[in-house]
Amino acid sequence: MSRTAEMAPPVVPARRTLPRYLVAATLARGADAGAAVGVVLLATLPSVGAARPALLGGLLATCLTAPHLLGPLLARWLDRAPDGRGRLAVGFATYAVAVAAAGLLLGRVPVGVPAVLLIVAGTCGPLLTGGLSSRLAGLLDPDERAQRRGQGWDAVTYGIGASAGPAVVATLAALVGPRMSLVGLGAATLIAAALVGTLPPRVPGDVPARTGPPARGALRAVLGPGPLRRVTAVTTVAALTGGAISVLTVALAADLGRQAVSGALLAAVYGGGNLAAALLVTAFPLTGEPERLTVRWAALGAVGIALCAAVPGFPLALVAFALAGAATAPLFAATLAARSAYAPDAVRAQVFVSTAALKVAAASLGTGLAGVLAPLGPRLLLGAGASVTLAAAVAAAVSARQRRDR
Repeated sequence: MSRTAEMAPPVVPARRTLPRYLVAATLARGADAGAAVGVVLLATLPSVGAARPALLGGLLATCLTAPHLLGPLLARWLDRAPDGRGRLAVGFATYAVAVAAAGLLLGRVPVGVPAVLLIVAGTCGPLLTGGLSSRLAGLLDPDERAQRRGQGWDAVTYGIGASAGPAVVATLAALVGPRMSLVGLGAATLIAAALVGTLPPRVPGDVPARTGPPARGALRAVLGPGPLRRVTAVTTVAALTGGAISVLTVALAADLGRQAVSGALLAAVYGGGNLAAALLVTAFPLTGEPERLTVRWAALGAVGIALCAAVPGFPLALVAFALAGAATAPLFAATLAARSAYAPDAVRAQVFVSTAALKVAAASLGTGLAGVLAPLGPRLLLGAGASVTLAAAVAAAVSARQRRDR
């Protein structure tokens, strides 16, 4: 037996490591999804003393989301580590402490202090999403079915986190107040950090890079010619439309003669469709080439959004939003498969985090555009979003075919 083989760490079966990964991922992503809701609720407290609570809450939420664009720099730091567990755990713990401290300090110190803390947390945010997902492939058996099932489970953690995180924040805020809800999110992220530390020390078979690749290596992988660029472009455009859903559901409910709470119901049904489809993708893993799967599900999602724009009444709107939400889970699973298949090993974490950061930025932009363009009406905006996403999917399919022909 070679010395290298003797020194290699034992491979831990996926059935033992995957549950720990999934619990950590669900806790972290629930905290990430709930934190923005928590700071908005906190800004409304009389003790905070905000003259314009909605404006303050929006600015603080932006402090959490905007720094995701710095994720690639943090991902390079992660790629350079011989063992990424420690750095992921540090990022998780930093996020936890920063969010909890910001919640405890807002209204008691100058607002710039909690704002800076939220910026620090937001900078670590991509580690909770793409950074953790970059470790998934190494925890699974190498065959395609096991990899796709694991990616489906990862999509489930995002679906649960996106729905349960805000719900838990709202519940805790009602019971013990918004400050303690943010402290609770911090505690959940600390538990996730501890669980990350129990994952295998490195991806089996990988030789970790001792000196990190330059950031331009990741940019070349994401933006250079090839399937990863096309997948990134399609998913980013789809995220732009997805980010507008929370605004457009409320506007569409009003257009259908319903109260604002009915818009929240449409948004919940959209999220429920996502979660249900994620469970189906886990039970019946996707098969096929990741780029084609991504393009196909992006196109189907665009069709679902177009149906939402055309519904004549509220009952059909519920069905349409459920279908549109259901397309997002296999789309996300397909993008995870594409990142795993096409990302160079030396910049794997950077690719995962960079693409996640682009999606978050696009979703934030979509939310803002939906608010600015609201006077145009929800049906026109939903139709425009569907058209743009479908156009991106068609362009990617044509580009891929031309490249194969050449």
